[in-house]
Amino acid sequence: MKNKITYSDTDLDTFNKLMDEYGWIIYEDALDTTFVDEINDSLIKAYEVRRDIQIKNGISANMNGTLHHLVERDTFTLKFLERKYCANQIGHFLTGKYILNSLGAVINQKDDKPYVQNIHRDIRSFTGDFKMMIQMMIILDDFTIENGATYFLSGSHKQDDKPEEGYFFQHADRAVAKKGSIILFDSNLWHAAGKNNTEGKRRTLTMAFTRPFFKQQLDYPRFLGYTFGEGLSEDLRQVLGYNARTPENLNEYYQPVEKRMYQPGQG
Repeated sequence: MKNKITYSDTDLDTFNKLMDEYGWIIYEDALDTTFVDEINDSLIKAYEVRRDIQIKNGISANMNGTLHHLVERDTFTLKFLERKYCANQIGHFLTGKYILNSLGAVINQKDDKPYVQNIHRDIRSFTGDFKMMIQMMIILDDFTIENGATYFLSGSHKQDDKPEEGYFFQHADRAVAKKGSIILFDSNLWHAAGKNNTEGKRRTLTMAFTRPFFKQQLDYPRFLGYTFGEGLSEDLRQVLGYNARTPENLNEYYQPVEKRMYQPGQG
């Protein structure tokens, strides 16, 4: 596969070429096995919590194996974000500073039919050459054809219209990748999770990064706490959205520059 390279290859010319032609790239050997296993272990309890809420609120039917908003104080997520995986590529793609829009996971198991198996793109409006969002997937189990490796319709990030189902599944490539790999893809790209025909799990982290003025799916600074954010590194404050908040009242709005909720340089 021509769009599969090693994680150590940070050449932005290569990144530009592959993202323009295919709309997605696989970076191999990005995360060590120990960290991947730590992430997988944390998903057990996290899924129980979220599944209970899905069932309670009557929306469980097509959400099997989906976990949303895993950003929490005491799990792997802050350590993961602190490591700044593919930060140069993401910043280059979005031409400057960026924030986390969402961070979730998918546990794909046999006979499950979650909504992520539908043909979709991860941004509602087609943005063409103006890049607003980029997606990242962390491969937590080997992705194979048999266990549901994701379908990507290479080049479809350049078209607005949703492809016809027959055409999509006939022409889409499969993201066959090793555990610990990272997939970056243009949010305009049409894709779909595959069906798992094995007895094992096929797990992945799924996340989106955007320009700072793009609204987050969950208000992570408010969720984690404004006081908690004061103890975070500048890199974490930026990516979690602490520098791109919306004031709640006039007192929060009328502040000197260094104390404003929406900081300079956020676009």
